[in-house]
Amino acid sequence: MDPVNRQLSVAPMMDWTDRHCRVLHRRLAPAALLYTEMVHAQAVVRGDRARLLGYSDEEHPLALQLGGSEPALLAQAARIGADEGYDEINLNCGCPSERVQEGTFGACLMREPARVADCVAAMIAAVPSRVPVTVKCRIGVDDQDDYEGLERFVATVAEAGCRTFIVHARKAWLKGLSPKENREIPPLDYERVFRLKHEHPQLTIVLNGGLATVGAVKSVLPKVDGVMLGRAAYHTPWILAELAQALDSRPLPDRIALVRELRPYVEARLAAGDRLAMIVRHWLGLGHGLHGGRSFRRILTEEGRLAGAGWAVVERALASLDPGLAEAA
Repeated sequence: MDPVNRQLSVAPMMDWTDRHCRVLHRRLAPAALLYTEMVHAQAVVRGDRARLLGYSDEEHPLALQLGGSEPALLAQAARIGADEGYDEINLNCGCPSERVQEGTFGACLMREPARVADCVAAMIAAVPSRVPVTVKCRIGVDDQDDYEGLERFVATVAEAGCRTFIVHARKAWLKGLSPKENREIPPLDYERVFRLKHEHPQLTIVLNGGLATVGAVKSVLPKVDGVMLGRAAYHTPWILAELAQALDSRPLPDRIALVRELRPYVEARLAAGDRLAMIVRHWLGLGHGLHGGRSFRRILTEEGRLAGAGWAVVERALASLDPGLAEAA
């Protein structure tokens, strides 16, 4: 039985959802399932694991997203992830970037459901039964753009033992569109994901793509098992606190107090050699909509990168905010 609550999760985003970002998201949404950036299986097996896989205990529940297409290598990486304490291992079958395509993984794997099934079977065999192996995919890729193609992919991979699919409700164009354009130009098709859930009630289906408001999330949740937020959670992170209130009846925290509670974490990471700018770059969206938000972002950005920058910079940034007033247009 998968113990993770999937009602709300935060998407893996390259160069964004690092450990510093995830600590902030955890404070905003205590029950959300968080994901790492995608890490290639080969890097996990042969690279600097402390740097690639390090996290803070408070980040749980936490999923490790892997990239790759070789069953044996993915199995080895999945086992390492489980040994490191990750609560889930996820295989990326949705990233459309050219670099990923050159490595024959990501969204191009949707053309090869049998290979994905082999990868998933090997990963499941390599990890304890308490650690689910899941797949993140698109609704289609290039000219493979119909429900039947999506259903065939999911059914094939499900036969290998995968029970949870996070589905980005846009297809991916592997040639002609940038990764950014792939997040915006192909139209969203939630109905295809709803149908997938309706026809496969035994599977856990999580909807991803275009969800940016509490109202949008609440409108789709009756038709799927959960939602995954991506850029909305990063650029306007306060939405996570609002969703925690709407979905779990958690009181909204005090925004400034929440940041101040991060001081021990920040000072510990500074002592470990991290730079303030790398930590607070994920906080810029916290001032969105508040009077003083521009000054908050400017101080964190400009002063945070100065040599020796420490907690005093954060206090100066916080002093510019007035949570009781809206930001001027």
